[in-house]
Amino acid sequence: MLEDKNKERTSLEKLGEFGLIDHLTQHFTIKHPSTIKGVGDDAAVLDFKDKKVVLSTDLLVEGVHFDLSYMPLKHLGYKSVMVNLSDIYAMNAKATQITVSLAVSNRFPLEALEEFYAGIQLACETYGVDMIGGDTTSSKTGMLISVTALGEASKESIAYRSGAKENDLLVVTGDLGGAYMGLQVLEREKEVFKVNPNNQPDLEPYSYIVERQLKPEARKDIVELLAKLKVKPTSMIDISDGLSSEILHLCKNSGVGCALYENKIPLDPTVISTCEEFKMDGTMIALSGGEDYELLFTIDQADFPKIKGNPHLTVIGHMTDKSQGANLVTRAETLIPLKAQGWNSFQSQ
Repeated sequence: MLEDKNKERTSLEKLGEFGLIDHLTQHFTIKHPSTIKGVGDDAAVLDFKDKKVVLSTDLLVEGVHFDLSYMPLKHLGYKSVMVNLSDIYAMNAKATQITVSLAVSNRFPLEALEEFYAGIQLACETYGVDMIGGDTTSSKTGMLISVTALGEASKESIAYRSGAKENDLLVVTGDLGGAYMGLQVLEREKEVFKVNPNNQPDLEPYSYIVERQLKPEARKDIVELLAKLKVKPTSMIDISDGLSSEILHLCKNSGVGCALYENKIPLDPTVISTCEEFKMDGTMIALSGGEDYELLFTIDQADFPKIKGNPHLTVIGHMTDKSQGANLVTRAETLIPLKAQGWNSFQSQ
């Protein structure tokens, strides 16, 4: 959790902007034929031929989206890429390229940025994407990161938020609430450390949920799985702001309602036990926690036999007529209207 404060420091002034870019990107390699020119010119050159291009961008700000007191820079580089790749996979598309722009204050030496870019490189290698450009500049307010991701898909395979129909099944990947509970553990240990800097936290019992927060994985595998199963989602979104918020996006864009069954929401045992420890309700954490980067999608009922029993997929409800609204069906079989109570960066911190 603690970093060595006595590491060798190389001032960024010594390299200058272009020297810094050359240094940080020297180990990135090109993997896709659609990448004609990557880093090293005024602009990247891409050729997607007859494929449709999908593009998404995210901005991460120190003190708002991440806390460097417990977020290692290599993990932060990796997570910065995952946040964006998840949006591409949420279109049922293949991610192919990213650009990375970075603003840092003078408290960051070259060695810190090398760690950050090592995480980006690991993400690129693991997920098979090309890093093709970006920008670096100085900041007076810490670290700001902007990553843009590009991807490709055939016109027929792209899944929008607007295609869900009444009686479609609502499906989620993986399990929910882990990232939020991992954050609660890290924040608690940070406060303990402030009181007693000699106290080293034992995070082993929480390793799964801490990793869900610090090093999430985008669900590239699900896009490949659905293609293999010949299942085309009627609508799709990634879970970045909490399950309830994302369901409401699908309902609004598709003009339908929804019945979400509380007893079907997938929760990992570590999430359940940590919720009990923190005296939090597991269902509420899944509904409002966010940052899980799982995929939420709808399918036609006729496709249910294709996904039945798959350990990566859980049917958690179905879409209804718009007039019925979006509701949580509790274990006691009462209806509670869903509300978008997920994380909002514009709320007072």
